[in-house]
Amino acid sequence: MKADTEREEHHQVGGRAGLAHEALLYRDAADLLATIVPFVRDGLAADEPVLLVMPGPNLELLGAALGDAAELVRFLDMTEAGRNPGRIIPWVLHAFIQERTGRRVRIVGEPVFVGRSAEEYPACAQHEALINDALAGHAAAILCSYDASRLDARVLADTWRTHPVVSAQDGRRTSGDYRPDDVLGAYNQPLPEVPAGAEVLDFDGTGLGALRDAVAGYARRAGLTERRVVDLQLAVNELVTNAVMHGAGSGTLWIWTEPDAVTCEVRDRGRAVVPLAGRVPPGPGSVRGRGLVLVNYVSDLVRIYTRPEGTAIRLWMRF
Repeated sequence: MKADTEREEHHQVGGRAGLAHEALLYRDAADLLATIVPFVRDGLAADEPVLLVMPGPNLELLGAALGDAAELVRFLDMTEAGRNPGRIIPWVLHAFIQERTGRRVRIVGEPVFVGRSAEEYPACAQHEALINDALAGHAAAILCSYDASRLDARVLADTWRTHPVVSAQDGRRTSGDYRPDDVLGAYNQPLPEVPAGAEVLDFDGTGLGALRDAVAGYARRAGLTERRVVDLQLAVNELVTNAVMHGAGSGTLWIWTEPDAVTCEVRDRGRAVVPLAGRVPPGPGSVRGRGLVLVNYVSDLVRIYTRPEGTAIRLWMRF
């Protein structure tokens, strides 16, 4: 009976105009399938394009359950497409919506999957808190699934703060704790200390070419592939250029090696006051607003800490 109730309620959500952004707290495979399979089938019946962006095992589970209908659904592995949480809104959700302009879409995502690191989680929580603003006005039903049997209590509590409606074992209801701005503030946290031995490079508006060369040389010595070296150069160039333009004209870059990544941090004296910076692609013809969007695209993780005294942006480039 509960599954039937949720099935009808999700049909109603998928059918209304505008943006719907909900969370599903599932306990096991049967729980996941009981909600998502009807949600997908109802969308297909309404001629709505459907995207499933989840970890591989859940994609396989849903593909098998959907049978022939799976051929009408786009599948993306969240561990790849959304490895950097800052990538998900501009390069996955927004891209899927824009490709189907004029049509309502349905998306099931699992941005906070089991195996996300403690370093990644603050960016995940901020991602969820930004969806309603980033995609406001778009015709989309977005359902975010969470493994309630294996994720910790903090993550599950945050689902109620970042989603207007949540489905759990006791039914589907409006969240009285929905406060996305509070989540954005709570996870605007100081970054871990830069390790001793990191290479330090001060910069201003001159000599940025030499800075890029120095970063590339360090990355090659650390063992990044040439393609990833180019990605790192692009990301660093965007960050330092932004610092020069908006951060009092100068800043400092640190670069170091972690067991699985080359990591850079750029600090300047500017303050990042636009929460959606880097999360929404610029409009056609715009010459500004592309920098952080590109940084999110090429990086495996991006974390930002901003305060009145300045901003620190750290990126990870995995081996």
